[in-house]
Amino acid sequence: MKHNVLVFFTDQQRYDSTGMGHNPCGLTPNFDRMSMNGTFAEYAFSPQPVCGPARAVLQTGKYATTTGNYRNSVPLSKDHKTMADYFNEAGYFTGYIGKWHLAEGKNAVPKDCRGGYQWWLGANSLEHTSTSYHTLVYDNEDQPVELPGYRVDALADAAIRFLNDRKEEEKPFFLFLSFLEPHFQNCYDDFPAPDILKHMPAGYMPPDLGALGGTSWEHLGGYYGMVKRLDEALGRIQDALKSLGMDENTILVYSTDHGCHFKTRNKEYKRSCHESSVRIPLSFYGGPFTGGGRLWEKVSLVDVAPTLLDACGLNVPGDMQGRSIMPYVLHEKREPSGRDIFIQISESQVGRAIRTDRWKYSVEAPGKDPVRDYGSEEYTEIFLYDLEHDPYELHNLINSKSHEPVCRVLAEKLKKMMAEAGETIPVIHSSEKKEMGQLKLFNGEEDL
Repeated sequence: MKHNVLVFFTDQQRYDSTGMGHNPCGLTPNFDRMSMNGTFAEYAFSPQPVCGPARAVLQTGKYATTTGNYRNSVPLSKDHKTMADYFNEAGYFTGYIGKWHLAEGKNAVPKDCRGGYQWWLGANSLEHTSTSYHTLVYDNEDQPVELPGYRVDALADAAIRFLNDRKEEEKPFFLFLSFLEPHFQNCYDDFPAPDILKHMPAGYMPPDLGALGGTSWEHLGGYYGMVKRLDEALGRIQDALKSLGMDENTILVYSTDHGCHFKTRNKEYKRSCHESSVRIPLSFYGGPFTGGGRLWEKVSLVDVAPTLLDACGLNVPGDMQGRSIMPYVLHEKREPSGRDIFIQISESQVGRAIRTDRWKYSVEAPGKDPVRDYGSEEYTEIFLYDLEHDPYELHNLINSKSHEPVCRVLAEKLKKMMAEAGETIPVIHSSEKKEMGQLKLFNGEEDL
């Protein structure tokens, strides 16, 4: 019997909003239980901290510059097959609920732009078609459908109905459930939690936000309220799977597209290489993932598609740039930490970064348009963080003369990863401000 697959996908969720991510507020008991009984990736990252590009990465197992989705508002090319395409070919019934963000416009998504999903209840830009208590999506025939309840509950209810409709079917299913929360509501620039949680005290301020400020003091309580309601929805999905007798044969995946830095690193909430933007929650349960434990190898969102295909006994296409983590899950292979993480940044800057066990090293292309230009032949160093001694990335070492050897090594590693991702190997220029022993506190606005 083939495994069913259900992807529970949130939007803009910080790694440290979960108990497994060391948040002490008790917001995510269902996620934490799923992670402790399944397989939890301790070090998981988004390779592109922007909504559309991250989704293209997840759907295809390819980097954003490879698919052409290096920024928002770029339709996903039909030249690149999605997870739905591969599961369709394997005899699965595929469904999609919620935010898509890989087509043109904000509203309905034409059938030929849905990434191959057979059943549909979504909107291209859910943040523009709905508000927290008014959820508007579109069905298979592009007809508008209003769903009752708080938006998280409305989409979770739709997913439970989908599951119930599949209970007598012999075909396995692949369902992608894509929430907007805890993303901010664009028209309000606010994080509207359900009414009962709207004024929830933050309880815990992550050290980077406490040091740098931004809008965290204003928005973190609402953000946490959204996370709490998402976790309650996860629990309801888990209960539905159990009551329908599907829990033992369904792989449940929980992740997000990127994190949230609350305007501490640039003028909005993401689009930076910092841990607050790129480190994400990622957990698997069911099938071969049950009892897998905690993975210490670094995992990228680009690895999820090949991992799910592999876990379901399907061939991983050779053109996927991610890799299956199943050898780690099944304890067939162990590495101290796995490969380094490659990050592409757009819309705020044309940038690239590499995240190793200890270091975060980032470069940008001065003079390039971060919306029009997807890459460059020349970059200049802008960040170096020693994550062992500075895990919240408060001290930028890029201008430290004593760290020049580290930068040289990381620059070569970064160029190699860019080449592996299909990019031109660039020239990387050293920072022009290196001075002996100089350390700088980065507050998100400093001119580097």
